Amino acid sequence: MAAEVADVTFAVESPRGPRTVTVSYRRTGAGAPLLLLHGIGHHRQAWDPVVDILAAERDVIAVDLPGFGVSPPLPDGLAYDLSSVVPALAALCGALDVERPHVAGNSLGGLLALELGREKLVRSVTALSPAGFWTRAERRYAFVTLLAMRRAASALPVPAIERLSRSAAGRTALTSTIYARPARRAPEAAVAETLALRYATGFEQTLAAGRDVVFRDDVPGLPVTIAWGTRDRLLLRRQGVRAKRAIPGARLVRLPGCGHVPMNDDPARVARVILDTSR
Repeated sequence: MAAEVADVTFAVESPRGPRTVTVSYRRTGAGAPLLLLHGIGHHRQAWDPVVDILAAERDVIAVDLPGFGVSPPLPDGLAYDLSSVVPALAALCGALDVERPHVAGNSLGGLLALELGREKLVRSVTALSPAGFWTRAERRYAFVTLLAMRRAASALPVPAIERLSRSAAGRTALTSTIYARPARRAPEAAVAETLALRYATGFEQTLAAGRDVVFRDDVPGLPVTIAWGTRDRLLLRRQGVRAKRAIPGARLVRLPGCGHVPMNDDPARVARVILDTSR
């Protein structure tokens, strides 16, 4: 199945006038469009374990969010908050000639997916361990953990990261915070995502923008699934119950044995949840 890997550039309004944003993406498959959004410090390759399954039924567009992966940072005049990033994603869809795609997001991407749904910019929402349903203490714990991961990724020499990636124990040391089954991660993927965390230019500003974010609004009028790994060590699964209270029409799904980034822990189950929602 041929895949298109490219950059797209488009204009986004800001308080200081239009700004130019560039986003890198990978597009593959056929069918109704499906936009995939990764979490903070990650990159579009987080979705690689499920892309081929999804592409059998969907036109899959996996993006590097601005300031993450190989997408450039947002230009001056645009903040890394919901009021800037959500319109940027809407403009991205317009630039790709995609009207109201289905969307699936993980962590930060799950929060963005829910905001896109609240704004009626998408057809359905699948949110995997979405941010925004935390208490103050849970948010502080998650942010401290993320900052520690960032510091570790920045401090380790690249040869040490490559050496760790070659063993199951080493991949566990690198990625066990986000995966329940880190040994399943391919060595080259563990290296790439550790470096993606190290070099994410939008990391600190995105984290700062999230300090006051709590998702309280309903998302009526479209299918919404909220799925949570039973072994999520970053955003604890009880936050899924709060998400269900905030969005009473949503389907709440357990992902047994999955961590915070469940796509690698159980690709078949995660793909099925996304496809069921988008049907």
